[in-house]
Amino acid sequence: MVEDNKNKQGGDWIDVTAPGQKFARGHSHPISLVTKQVTDIFASMGFLVADGPEAESEYYNFDALNVPKDHPARDMHDTFFVADQPETILRTHISTIQIRHMENNKPPIRLVAPGRVFRYEATDATHGFQFHYSEGLMVGENISLANLKAVLLHLYRELFGEVVSLRLRPSFFPFVEPGVEVDISCFKCKGVGCPICKQTGWIEVMGAGMVHPKVFETVGIDPQKWQGFAFGGGLDRIAMLKFGIDDLRLFYESDLRFLKQF
Repeated sequence: MVEDNKNKQGGDWIDVTAPGQKFARGHSHPISLVTKQVTDIFASMGFLVADGPEAESEYYNFDALNVPKDHPARDMHDTFFVADQPETILRTHISTIQIRHMENNKPPIRLVAPGRVFRYEATDATHGFQFHYSEGLMVGENISLANLKAVLLHLYRELFGEVVSLRLRPSFFPFVEPGVEVDISCFKCKGVGCPICKQTGWIEVMGAGMVHPKVFETVGIDPQKWQGFAFGGGLDRIAMLKFGIDDLRLFYESDLRFLKQF
């Protein structure tokens, strides 16, 4: 005989011995996971983690960084301008935070700043109008490219393993001199060649260089006494490499089937 599931008072029976139902748990976004790992690595090296506004003035985004008035990066095809707010833009990089910090703090400085940046670009599997970036700055006496290479090598070995090596290639950025492109050896094929590194054995990961003396002069730091390096690279790119993701747009579609994997 099946017992009635009603008790004498008319309420439902409760089986206190039954196991509880688990609540659904949220998942950290893959970019959040990478951002935390990168900032933790820099914090372990004594770097301060800083933040700043996403809507910036042209002064902080361009002028203070030695970007000429006629530089192509100022054109509408690269930069979002805020309507009805003259000279206000959405930041195209996070060097703005470096300028703000140097204006209000004396050297020595160790700073890393993660956050979103915005550029007027067509969206495809490897490009977007918004993406996540991490930039860093180190200022002190007798700082050189050797210090830059040591810091970045430690970062990428923590991210991808001890097999990673690093190389610097000459490049140009208005706010550094000399400027370099930073490549890491492919952690997947160990330099032999594969689709991830486009058969070259190397993966381009960021731009960097020694802070330009004019940038130091703008923020009131004596370039004869202090030297420093700055660097910046995409966190989205690191997440794509780390998790084997081939389409940047997956990060922004809020598809739970994708996010539950992390």
